Amino acid sequence: MTEVQNVVLVHGGFVDGSGWRGVYDLLKADGFNVSVVQNQTLSLASDVATTHHVLDQLDGPAILVGHSYGGAVITEAGRHERVAGLAYIAAFAPDAGESVNTLIADPPPGAPVPPILPPVDGFLFLDRDKFAASFAADLAADDAAFMADSQVPWGVDALGGAITEPAWRSKPSWYLVASDDRMIPPPAQRAMSERAGATVAEAPASHSIYVSQPRATADLIKTAAQQALAAAKAVA
Repeated sequence: MTEVQNVVLVHGGFVDGSGWRGVYDLLKADGFNVSVVQNQTLSLASDVATTHHVLDQLDGPAILVGHSYGGAVITEAGRHERVAGLAYIAAFAPDAGESVNTLIADPPPGAPVPPILPPVDGFLFLDRDKFAASFAADLAADDAAFMADSQVPWGVDALGGAITEPAWRSKPSWYLVASDDRMIPPPAQRAMSERAGATVAEAPASHSIYVSQPRATADLIKTAAQQALAAAKAVA
């Protein structure tokens, strides 16, 4: 087999897995077996366990895909034996000992500050009035409003979860940079992808690139699926 047939999609904070629908449809049409992880985003450890459970059900190698905070999840979960490669979609790619908290603690000069409200009972939300501009600027207004009004509480423990051993050190990786992102600054995305040794593509899109540009997202995942097995041998 020269191409990985399984794809596992991991969502980020404030959202659930339904945002992957456009990417899911494109990949299914191309013959991939696609699974969508529904993480609780309560803690990194629990989300890694949930992702591992999905991987355990597969009968072959997979490309593990993460958006935003989902990048931290796949960085920790990606050492699973069935993961052939990692695909980061405008995502965090932490190193050992790092967490989302440490990565956002020192933003680049002039970078926009995500409108995250102070935690309440251990959970975070984005300011609904600023959600569209920060998270979904290239989506239709009604779609962005729906995302703002259907936010999933993001547990502060998930942001603080530190990586033990990053999977990108032992697995090949790909990274799609959203060049108009106002949640994770594009320079930070480029720096993380370079550090990980990822194969990089860019597209002019908001943080919701996986929703607004499902084709660019699916194309990166397909490239990973086509190249991962050969790349894994090179890494090994």
